[in-house]
Amino acid sequence: MDAFLTSRNVSDILHGLVNGVVFGLVGLGLVLIWRATRVLNFALGAMATGGAYLGLGLLSYQVPFWWCFLLAIPAGMLLGGLTERFLVRPLYGKPEINPIVAMVGLLILIEAVVGSIWGTRQRSVLPPFSYVDFHLGANVVQLSPLAVFQVTAAVVLALAIGALFRFTNLGLQLRASAVAPEVSRLLGVRVSRMLTLGWMLACGVAAVAAVIVSSGFISGLTPSGMEGPFAAGFIAAAVGGLESPTGALVGGVSLGILESFVTDYWNPNLVLPVSLLVLVVVLMVRPHGLFTRQVVRRV
Repeated sequence: MDAFLTSRNVSDILHGLVNGVVFGLVGLGLVLIWRATRVLNFALGAMATGGAYLGLGLLSYQVPFWWCFLLAIPAGMLLGGLTERFLVRPLYGKPEINPIVAMVGLLILIEAVVGSIWGTRQRSVLPPFSYVDFHLGANVVQLSPLAVFQVTAAVVLALAIGALFRFTNLGLQLRASAVAPEVSRLLGVRVSRMLTLGWMLACGVAAVAAVIVSSGFISGLTPSGMEGPFAAGFIAAAVGGLESPTGALVGGVSLGILESFVTDYWNPNLVLPVSLLVLVVVLMVRPHGLFTRQVVRRV
């Protein structure tokens, strides 16, 4: 058993799992916003970074890590709510290119503002967990207490979001507002509030992903630190299906493990081409994603 857990393939899976849950969380945020407002939020990574800076920036003032971690979530949610209310809402009903241009502009703006306030140098984040991998006898398992925390935080958050949508009245209103806004309004649902809340939840989820990324041994906290995870999360969401939260999570974990194997057995420079190849092949076979059913309407 020790030899199996410390084998090369299992090590790649464990390493890919840590990256994959980050990709899955970013993909989940994209899916939540897409389902609610039909907007592809290309600024999600930058908004998550902004939330992480607002929370983890307090580490410089000797605030404990757990308080900083918890504060990063409402900070990200606040950015998401303000963005939907003042930037995205006036664009509803406009040509589809308008929100895309606005989100790209917001991405550039947030990274510039974060860089001007906190600087562009990497800021170290020291979580209360060890970076040292576990050992089985004389063998090393590619899993550390920090990695366990990162995976656990992502899984708990994903389960909480799933429970919110499936088992609560608020979740029912969120789903109804996304699927049938006019009917929801007739039933007394404050659709505009639900859309804002959907953006807030998505950006809160992405802020957790930014905290996980920045608490890594190498990455740290930088204004552009979420660009790579956002690209992978976008691929994960497209592969899983932009209508499926489950697809985004499964796609993210699968993509993380695939990238780990490509890096180990092939060449790290081929990670992005292989990921894009997977995206193209999946969309050729299933244009709506692996976990999204195409709805056929009769006219």
